[in-house]
Amino acid sequence: MLPALLTTFLWAASAVCGSRSARLVGGTEANFWRLLCATVMLGCWAHLFGQGLGGASLPLFVWSGIIGVGADVFLFQSYPLLGARLTILIIQCGAALVGAVVEWLWQGTQLTAWQIAAGATILGGVALALAPGKHLSATPRQLRAGIAFSALGAFGNGFGAVLSRQAFAVAAKAQQNIDAPTAAYQRLAGGLMVTGICVLAVAWRRRQTQEVGGPAGGASRAERWRLAWPWVLANAMAGQVLGVSCYQWALKTTPTGLVLAVVSTAPLVIIPFSSIVEGEKITRRSICGGVLAVLGAIVLVTMTAKTGR
Repeated sequence: MLPALLTTFLWAASAVCGSRSARLVGGTEANFWRLLCATVMLGCWAHLFGQGLGGASLPLFVWSGIIGVGADVFLFQSYPLLGARLTILIIQCGAALVGAVVEWLWQGTQLTAWQIAAGATILGGVALALAPGKHLSATPRQLRAGIAFSALGAFGNGFGAVLSRQAFAVAAKAQQNIDAPTAAYQRLAGGLMVTGICVLAVAWRRRQTQEVGGPAGGASRAERWRLAWPWVLANAMAGQVLGVSCYQWALKTTPTGLVLAVVSTAPLVIIPFSSIVEGEKITRRSICGGVLAVLGAIVLVTMTAKTGR
């Protein structure tokens, strides 16, 4: 459970950085460049110390990236519409449900009654803390679009996580030990292809329409990128290099539903980050929901440590 907890904090920081970079230069481009930076960094590790682009599990990791990392295209489209907190709420909580159901149907992985109860407590606390309220200023049209993008992101993240679990199983059967950074790199190789296609489509559209404005209003494109690069690099390091490495480490040893339930508390960790960076207020409901989710996480981690599953 330790790697799942580490993933939670890293992805919380990543979500806020991603939201800021998406507002400055647009979600598609911000997503592509943070993935490219992360791929270069993880690739150096994988080819120097890991397995590179080898192993029996490579095709599954690539497909996990195409579906899971590719789903971040929807994540970055939702950020400017719903903000970091609500976007990550829908995606992480939805992904936990999708991952648990798909893994049960495909691999037969069953959770115990206390695991389901603890996971439900976590998700309930997260929903209570981050349900739409005064901090949401989206119009009805933006809300519908943001929820649709987030729902697609949730499905992709959940299904992609199950594919990673299956990839580790294939590697173990072939008596191959794939380390977490290598697994993260192989996933990014697939995800980068999807986001690269999306960036090319956006660039083509910009040339066709001769767009000169952008998400940051009247600022020039060069100025927006000057402001965005620190956020893009921080997002790459926290979200993909360290965060996804810890995520793959967790999936290597723990059922998908449990990992995603713990990771779904990331929106709660986002609260103080958003308060500092985006000026969002911390409400009593956020505190109550956070306490409930943390209690569920404590039960889940404690019982898993005791039973070994």
